[in-house]
Amino acid sequence: MTSLLRGLRRLYSLDTLDARFTVASSTPAKAADTGQSVKDARAQAIAQDAQPAKWRTPEFFVYYLVFLTAVPIMFKTVIDVSREDHPTYSTYAHLLSDGWIPGRKVDNSDLQYASFRDNIPYLCVLLVVHPLLRRVYNHIYPARTGNAESVQLSGSANAAVADARLRQRTLFDFYFAFVFLIGLHGISVLKILLFLYINYKIAKGVPRSYIPTATWAFNLAVLFANELCDGYPLANIAGLFVPDSASPLLVWAEWLDGFGGLMPRWQILFKFTILRLISFNMDYYWSLDYPGSSPIEKKQLDPASLSERDRTAIPADAASYNALYYTAYVLYSPLYLSGPIITFNDYISQQRYPSPAVTPMRNMLYGIRFGLIVLCMELVLHYIYAVAIFKAEPDWSMYTPGQLSMLGYFNLHIIWLKLLIPWRFFRLWALLDGIDPPENMVRCMSNNYSALAFWRAWHRSYNRWVVRYLYVPLGGGGGGGNTSSRSPSPKSGLLARARKIFNQLTVFTFVAIWHDINLRLLMWGWLITFFVLPEVIASMLFPAHRWRSAPNAYRVLCGIGAVGNILMMMAANLVGFAIGLDGLRGLLGGILSSWSGAMFMLLASGALFVGVQVMFEVREAEKRRGIRLKC
Repeated sequence: MTSLLRGLRRLYSLDTLDARFTVASSTPAKAADTGQSVKDARAQAIAQDAQPAKWRTPEFFVYYLVFLTAVPIMFKTVIDVSREDHPTYSTYAHLLSDGWIPGRKVDNSDLQYASFRDNIPYLCVLLVVHPLLRRVYNHIYPARTGNAESVQLSGSANAAVADARLRQRTLFDFYFAFVFLIGLHGISVLKILLFLYINYKIAKGVPRSYIPTATWAFNLAVLFANELCDGYPLANIAGLFVPDSASPLLVWAEWLDGFGGLMPRWQILFKFTILRLISFNMDYYWSLDYPGSSPIEKKQLDPASLSERDRTAIPADAASYNALYYTAYVLYSPLYLSGPIITFNDYISQQRYPSPAVTPMRNMLYGIRFGLIVLCMELVLHYIYAVAIFKAEPDWSMYTPGQLSMLGYFNLHIIWLKLLIPWRFFRLWALLDGIDPPENMVRCMSNNYSALAFWRAWHRSYNRWVVRYLYVPLGGGGGGGNTSSRSPSPKSGLLARARKIFNQLTVFTFVAIWHDINLRLLMWGWLITFFVLPEVIASMLFPAHRWRSAPNAYRVLCGIGAVGNILMMMAANLVGFAIGLDGLRGLLGGILSSWSGAMFMLLASGALFVGVQVMFEVREAEKRRGIRLKC
């Protein structure tokens, strides 16, 4: 029993999820190879700042009782409304499919997740075939140094060995990407290559001072044009020159459009490619600030064991910003479809020197966690039909306030899972290929109480990309791009806060447009910014240092504020990703239109308060182990 608990603890540890979580971003990569958190001075300081454990206090035994009561009721409530004998079942039954669990249908009505779920067998073949093909390629074309001697791939700091490994791996990535893209998009590969070529010419051909503006202008234009032109069908382009529908040119163009591959609508996921296009151009632009000797040599760093921060911030060698490595990076197959996002500098660094954090044991444990998450999603979709119910838009008066609340809550959980699963799959593919991208989802959706921290933990690699390439260049704080490009911080504290809020509004507007160009997501971005304001204002009015003598009172105060945060975050994400503003009005109207609904909201807020206190203690337990995550 003890060994089983120890195995589960290892399986669900932060280190298994991503070694970045248990070591500081400035710690050299080899420190992560131990599989344990690095007990340096920083970790010790974090541990000393932690509060004593409360898991066995009378207060928490009350919380355990609430959990044992509330959680089963939550599941039972939403499962009951998904039964065939519920009055509204007939309104959405046509959206359900045959399931593999006897006696249950499956809610496969979410088109985004259905496209992934239906192709899982083929993706698993890729998961196996791609790393095997790389091994075959490496055997046939071994990496060679300048003197043509065979190179044993290791963590050696020898530059010739590293350069040979870089070229060997990127050549394979380059060739495989073309085969992969032709299978995915067919003739549309030519359109993708045209955009890659123009973006590369902007980086290499535009005067240095205009590179950022030209890069952002071009890629934003592509983002809008892809949406407006629906992927530029060749028949539409030919129709501009030949209006006659019987023209041979138009017939030929329509025939070519028929070779669209497995994913003819290539423009849907090209937004991830846009992030990599901007990353290459901006990393190259910042690298021009280092015209002299290598930053790695100047700082006397071991290039085989760079910290995560250094892999991202220190530019690659000037010769690495070439067309071959650029194409291999932008079209890197494991991360091409949906990320996670890795910067060009980090990609080149890991191609030269394998990350010590990538080990067979970590990969195996990560793969097991992925399998368990898929199983969890399958059980949810077979027993909880929240997505189909919202799609059918039934008469909301047929549901009690508790049922409406649980439908909205579990709908958000399904959204979280449908994003988590593809990101975990593609990260697992990259890990098996020897590349360690950031983990996109840090915590369970139900383990978040801060709007700011939630944003950092939801699509984490994208958040880090936004901070590096947009928020910091706008004048925001924190790490990211080249420090020389940052605007000076305003001296006034109030002005600095206003500047920060404006930058956040700009960032979330871009994030909303990047996700999809529609009003609903724009409202989501603005709502997120608006809902951050109470948290920012509360942190100014109730700073933690003033409550050091009353930590329990401060914990209760923060818990009350966190309940409001959670309710606002749920509302914002329901608007952006599920039911829209009108749907939210109907949902809230159904919940709050009666005294019983108001009483339910009061009880639900009490349950949320209990959950928040447990979240606080989870983070304190991490601090006692020397870990502090900003989420």
